Amino acid sequence: MQNLEAKFKLSDLRRAREKAESLGYDLKATFRQRDTFFRVPRGKLKLREEPSGACLIHYDRAPSGDLKLSSYEIAPVAEPEPLRAVLSAALGVLAEVRKERTLLMKNNVRLHLDSVDGLGGFGEIEAVLDQGVDSARSRADVDELIEALGVRRNHLIGVSYADMLRPV
Repeated sequence: MQNLEAKFKLSDLRRAREKAESLGYDLKATFRQRDTFFRVPRGKLKLREEPSGACLIHYDRAPSGDLKLSSYEIAPVAEPEPLRAVLSAALGVLAEVRKERTLLMKNNVRLHLDSVDGLGGFGEIEAVLDQGVDSARSRADVDELIEALGVRRNHLIGVSYADMLRPV
């Protein structure tokens, strides 16, 4: 699967939510997430745990202009604790990211308003590019949301939360 994504720092998550809702984005949920990132030779591999369940996600991002095109695979995980222990022992842990996420959606575009432990507030837009989705329309929706939130293109962040948390 693929998505078009943008990540950026946000100082006022409440204001961002109000702006998105004024464009027709609907609140879907607010919840805690724990992402454990493992050392892998290509891309990123993380175990995501949240109240609704857990999954293993592998993704790779390539630059696509000022936004990022990401390819990813997701596998549901029934027992995350033993899997985390096995992957930690076999691969090593890069970082653990804990955050509170508010999810808003409009059509195939998701807006994540994240309060990341140790980093602060961020916005993350993901337009899911499944078969049958108009990628030009998705790009227009992403652009509209970025503009409404007052995000400048040079403020887009090209790294993961895990990369931001890792010591230099």
